[in-house]
Amino acid sequence: MAPRILINGAKGRMGQAVAAAAKEMDLTVGGAVDAGDDLAAALAACDVVVDFSSHAATGALLAAAVAQRKPVVLGTTGHGAEEKKRLLALAAQVPCVWAGNFSVGVNLLFALTRRAASVLGSDYDAEVVEMHHRFKKDAPSGTAARLLEIILEERKLGAEALRHGREGITGERTPTEVGIHALRGGDVVGDHTVMFAALGERLELTHKASDRGIFARGALRAARWVVGQQPGVYDMQDVLGLK
Repeated sequence: MAPRILINGAKGRMGQAVAAAAKEMDLTVGGAVDAGDDLAAALAACDVVVDFSSHAATGALLAAAVAQRKPVVLGTTGHGAEEKKRLLALAAQVPCVWAGNFSVGVNLLFALTRRAASVLGSDYDAEVVEMHHRFKKDAPSGTAARLLEIILEERKLGAEALRHGREGITGERTPTEVGIHALRGGDVVGDHTVMFAALGERLELTHKASDRGIFARGALRAARWVVGQQPGVYDMQDVLGLK
């Protein structure tokens, strides 16, 4: 039996995309809520919640899900490091898929980036460039943040290695820094490029999204998968069997 979906952040661009994708995939939307609505009551009538709301609402959403033992699919980004650490502990109490990007192609990009970062040494300078529409409120994107995490993990570096853009007399690039550049403009749905540049060659891994439907369909695929899983925090790598 297909799960009944609760959409949190239903009036936003992604919330509307999830509702449209649910119709395509013959899934039942059992509820749709936004800030100010009765989340607990809506959650009680559904089997799993798909969240694309505001990072400020994540704590309340997870608390409600834990209270009712309901699985969660989280696509909201923009959380600070300490805030996310606290939220992850809360999310682990229920089956939760938390991903910065639900696209199948992007999740393959994550896997390819990990492989490239493990093969290419520090003589290959790593940089991440992302571009999104003018309305996006956080930077870097959740997808770019995950790409950076992967590179740092494989190179055994801490967050202090990150360089968010460069300005002025910065000096020569060090072999341990990882650059991140966020571009904003127009109606770009989401472009991400990971670059590994050495003397004499450069490898670029790029994914470009032209339709928000890819993220919505991926989130609903995660919603189907997470129902019945054990409590814990998963990502799309788990959903797609890429680990």
